[in-house]
Amino acid sequence: MTDGILKMTSKKTGALNGSGMSESVISGNAMAEDEESDILSLRPERLNEYIGQEEVKEALGIAIEAAKLRSEPIEHVLFHGPPGLGKTTLAHIIANEMGGNLTVTSGPALEKGGDLLGILTHLEESDILFVDEIHRTPKAVEEFLYPAMEDFAVDFVFDKGVHARSHRYKLNRFTMVGATTRVGLISSPLRDRFGIFRSLDFYSEDDLKTIITRSANLLEVEIDGPGAAELSKRSRGTPRIANRLLKRVRDYAQVRADGKINKKTVEAALKLEGVDNTGLTELDRRYLKTIIDYYNGGPVGIDAIAATLQEESDTLVDVVEPYLLKIGMLMRTSSGRKASESAFKHLGLTLQKKIF
Repeated sequence: MTDGILKMTSKKTGALNGSGMSESVISGNAMAEDEESDILSLRPERLNEYIGQEEVKEALGIAIEAAKLRSEPIEHVLFHGPPGLGKTTLAHIIANEMGGNLTVTSGPALEKGGDLLGILTHLEESDILFVDEIHRTPKAVEEFLYPAMEDFAVDFVFDKGVHARSHRYKLNRFTMVGATTRVGLISSPLRDRFGIFRSLDFYSEDDLKTIITRSANLLEVEIDGPGAAELSKRSRGTPRIANRLLKRVRDYAQVRADGKINKKTVEAALKLEGVDNTGLTELDRRYLKTIIDYYNGGPVGIDAIAATLQEESDTLVDVVEPYLLKIGMLMRTSSGRKASESAFKHLGLTLQKKIF
């Protein structure tokens, strides 16, 4: 990987998700260990191998098949949703299905227009350009994307002032795949240039159980049904976290047990990781306790919570809040964040009606 850019052939790629420890277990960010060979081997390479997100799969399948029939690249695709749900995975799968090479970069890595131009001019016909965190692409760089996505061309400006002249360079027809956790931060001109716009949601426990069982087989570790069910319940509806927790439980089973994973092994291993029976970590519980103990249950602004916890507000918004909102322990109001009744119950606290 050079200057935030990674290029690979489609048959070497795929994606399902990775491994980590402590708070990194729930991190929505891909980590270095997510690129290790055993993690890469967990990734599905074809659309029919991808588990969950049925509506997204069906829409992509139709678009890919139609593009193949017309012998042209698939339309530009934008995926949005919480971290770890498979946006990168789907980019790899699109490259595999279309038979093109995949170039991977991210919004923050594209610091100057020249960075993007260098990538675009090296793309071949039907290649895939995947831009993660596309909402963080600098405005000056984003403007180069408009003609590239719409007309498959980029404009070079030579000299300055009265001697300035422009030259249009035609690009090969490629497909842009963008991924974002904050779709509201993408400008309308950029968002409108994506032909396919799909949202990824948290996975069901049944889908996660299937993913965990498949990953365990690939990792050559034995796991029974109750063990997979317990692990799926604690995986926050996120495949990346499910695979990270599976690796932690595998380590525990090999060192402290007989190498086989069952419900008891999962409970013991995740207790050490600080992951409770609903998938909440120490950071989640601190977040909820801060709202309850310091701000009487809310409402309170996210910046105040971040300052109290000494965490970045973006970390709380992108990593902690989505799951708490999903399971109903957190409420967002026009006045700020509030802890719900179920949050009080989960923490073993008594809800004081007068504070609401």
